[in-house]
Amino acid sequence: MALPVALYSTAQVRALDAHAINVLEIPGYTLMKRAGEAALRYLRTRWPRYYRIVIVCGGGNNGGDGYVLARFAQAAGFTVTVLSGVDPESLQGDALQAFKDFVQSEGRAQPFSSERLAEGEVIVDALLGTGLRSAVRAEAASIIEAVNAAKRPVFAIDVPSGLDSDRGVPLGAAVRADCTVTFVGLKTGLFIGDGPEYAGTVYFDDLEVPVPAGAQFAPRLSRIIEEEIEQALPRRARASHKGDFGRVLIVGGGVGMPGAAHLAGEACLRVGAGLVTVAVAPENVAALVAGRPELICLPLADPRTLEPAIEQADVIAIGPGLGRTDWARAALAKVLEASKPLIVDADALNLIAEQPCRREDWILTPHPGEAGRLLGIPTDEIQSDRLSALDRLIERYGGTVVLKGAGTLVGRAGQPPGLCERGNPGMATAGMGDVLTGAVAGVFAQCRDTWQAARVAVLAHAMSGDAAARGGQRGLLAGDVARELRATINL
Repeated sequence: MALPVALYSTAQVRALDAHAINVLEIPGYTLMKRAGEAALRYLRTRWPRYYRIVIVCGGGNNGGDGYVLARFAQAAGFTVTVLSGVDPESLQGDALQAFKDFVQSEGRAQPFSSERLAEGEVIVDALLGTGLRSAVRAEAASIIEAVNAAKRPVFAIDVPSGLDSDRGVPLGAAVRADCTVTFVGLKTGLFIGDGPEYAGTVYFDDLEVPVPAGAQFAPRLSRIIEEEIEQALPRRARASHKGDFGRVLIVGGGVGMPGAAHLAGEACLRVGAGLVTVAVAPENVAALVAGRPELICLPLADPRTLEPAIEQADVIAIGPGLGRTDWARAALAKVLEASKPLIVDADALNLIAEQPCRREDWILTPHPGEAGRLLGIPTDEIQSDRLSALDRLIERYGGTVVLKGAGTLVGRAGQPPGLCERGNPGMATAGMGDVLTGAVAGVFAQCRDTWQAARVAVLAHAMSGDAAARGGQRGLLAGDVARELRATINL
């Protein structure tokens, strides 16, 4: 089954389970059997030639799913070894029924032994489910460590054991799976934070449980998908001219930093903006003109020089290479006076953190360090709960916020945040944020919608990074990504 766009919190998925059982009158054990069937199907899809599996079962319904899978896999001709992380006799409800049915089908469960993990070509993780909220206990942690050390492919059921299914952070020890099959609703923790590192490839089955309408089931996140590019940037009319595609003003490029403004300006042009003016320190003009003659260069010695350019602009981006000098502060103050949509990045964010203000017509694009300064908290606190940090940034600063990083998030009040799954570690290099700033400004100049522009530019930027990394991630340059933007945005 193709992955849905909507992602849900663990509490919401539990509510969906309860709705299926109590309202739709689907027995819980029926759902468990459907989960076991789906798990077997995806196990065979991923490893079609493997027939020896070891299933590590814990307590609760996750262990029940494992026992159902064991029974079905055994009936399908697999050689199945079941290792119990807890005494099966302590199981309750549907999980206990699953164990009894497994035993009745001549299945046999044995106490966990790390040596027996080697009996399988694949290890199935059915140890801990989505209910974990504190650090993994020592007994379970030792099992998790043994699974990770077994040097076998790992297939996780619902969520890798030890991973927080909301925040995507390991709670002490966590299983590193090659792939994960999850049920009913996609859990946010599989896609944000460190979740993708632990979950691997994610498969999904809704177990025939429809999501009912209502605020209770409004998605916590939505995946940003390629169709959004065409929606924001439809086919151009034949008689179009450059004025139809927006006028962008980029303010940055302080003394000694022409490269950031160059990258932002080029990215803005590559995504299709009609006219791009870059206001920089006077000594940087020659470098910009030589490097990208299509840019209109404005030497910025006095902030009042910006006034005509601000008047003509449809959108203003400020921050790339701006610095934190008096010159930078004066330029930012002049831009903030304007009643034009803004894209704010880099040192402009750091300056705003010193004197916080709020606007609804801007797009802020902080990386985790800048987000920490904007909120006055450490960077690791941002990373430990990125969704919560995004919510706090929106509440304090308004507008649309792009929280950059692995799994970039795009948020605005009243909308489920967007998640970008694309991108790669090669993009962790200087200038990459400047390219994104230019891309956001250029897309906004054409679609005139901050929410659309932020989502589409983030996706196009990440896809361009993936395209540029085909030759290898190490040594990837921001300019490589800027050059790929044209192909990506024209998909």
